[in-house]
Amino acid sequence: MDPTVPLQLSVDRSSPVPLYFQLSQQLEAAIERGALTPGTLLGNEIELAGRLGLSRPTVRQAIQTLVDKGLLVRRRGVGTQVVHSQIKRPLELSSLYDDLEAAGQRPTTRVLANTLVPAPAEAAAALGLAEGSEVLRVERLRMAHGEPMAYLCNHLPAGLLAPADDQLEATGLYRLMRAAGITLHSARQSVGARAATAGEAERLAEPPGAPLLTMQRTTFDDTGRPVEFGAHTYRASRYSFEFQLLVRP
Repeated sequence: MDPTVPLQLSVDRSSPVPLYFQLSQQLEAAIERGALTPGTLLGNEIELAGRLGLSRPTVRQAIQTLVDKGLLVRRRGVGTQVVHSQIKRPLELSSLYDDLEAAGQRPTTRVLANTLVPAPAEAAAALGLAEGSEVLRVERLRMAHGEPMAYLCNHLPAGLLAPADDQLEATGLYRLMRAAGITLHSARQSVGARAATAGEAERLAEPPGAPLLTMQRTTFDDTGRPVEFGAHTYRASRYSFEFQLLVRP
């Protein structure tokens, strides 16, 4: 390990949990809590194996597990480097911009479209409009540390909001809606997963067929009016949704 990073790593040889998995869990936890920050270089496998009394293949397997999760990357001539922690998004009425900012990920946005269009059938149904009615279509690529995280496509009723591109680049859509006096009250949301198409893979810097998380959300204001329909795709290697389940009495 980088000697400037004071990590306490250990393995329990009496545990039924494989040694490589114990090590990968400890490294992942260090990344999640910020003890290993983005850009941190790990020491070579031989040094780490010797310090923990593990075989080099065991250490290599632990590191590969985190490479596969997108938390570490191997760079030729540099070594193994921390990329960033996976974003864990709670299932609540918040924007991706806010979640990334809260996770210290320095979100940025590339606006791909911001225009009035005839409402496609799915958006029209969600917003309670006739198909073909005029709606605002906003498409954005949300990034963190310069790396794409999600593609966001939102439809809003025409006349509700007219954000400029620079506003959409500077902050989240929900913040702009609240600033315009729209009170967001509740949402209906569905989460799924599928393989990336060639176009989606290129847009999100993933290989074709890579797993993507999908989310569709219809948001309502405090009068019960639908004010936004979103259809988003997220990189499964960088992103997860968190659920809190309550036991019914």
